[in-house]
Amino acid sequence: MHFFSVMIKQGMKTKLKLEEIEAEVIQKKINNLHLRVLPPDGTVRISAPFHTKNEIIHDFAFSRLNWIRKQRLRISKNVLESYKYINQEIHYYMGCGYQLKVQAKNEHPFVQLTDNEILLHVPEGADEDKRRSVLHEWYHSQLTKIISPLVKKWETILNVSVERFSIRSMKTRWGSCTPKTRKIRFNLELVKRSHACLEYIVVHEMVHLLEASHNNKFKALMDRFYPNWKLYRKELRSLPIKA
Repeated sequence: MHFFSVMIKQGMKTKLKLEEIEAEVIQKKINNLHLRVLPPDGTVRISAPFHTKNEIIHDFAFSRLNWIRKQRLRISKNVLESYKYINQEIHYYMGCGYQLKVQAKNEHPFVQLTDNEILLHVPEGADEDKRRSVLHEWYHSQLTKIISPLVKKWETILNVSVERFSIRSMKTRWGSCTPKTRKIRFNLELVKRSHACLEYIVVHEMVHLLEASHNNKFKALMDRFYPNWKLYRKELRSLPIKA
């Protein structure tokens, strides 16, 4: 259990780690504990009476962890299914949410990332399919740039060689590996997840070059080379894959 406290005007605000999920805890003048999971990014917020012991807050939140995961999954699915690629939608990149801003100009389409916005530059009259295509092409190029050095890094650490990696949309997997050909495929949706989760998938698939199945040897190798892999597996399992 880890708490990091800062003062805000309304009271005491802390952060509580619940396995792979971080929750906000706000202590204020109320009588009972309350827990909410908020759209659009599944933020977990706990309201607690002043002077409530940390252990009580933790036990309360931990007892509802499965419910929290289900609510975060439901919210994520609703957000993904409702994408229209229009202004003010929240889209994700490397684990952070950014507000989409569409800028229509008669020029070559491109994407810019700022501190809090994804700027989507498209031609005048670009329809939803075109806007989606431009953003996905940018996601693809960004993920390629991120994964390439990670593959090289882990080739050295694991003493293996990847023949080729590719990026594609997949409905049920974050990645896959064919040990015989040493080819690896990564899900495009990984570009929206945290760097630690992305690297976990890179390591997971590359360890399959040492052990093809998910047996005890494979798990031992993961424990050795990426000790927190189970934490990131849980985090990815709590999020939907959208192809």
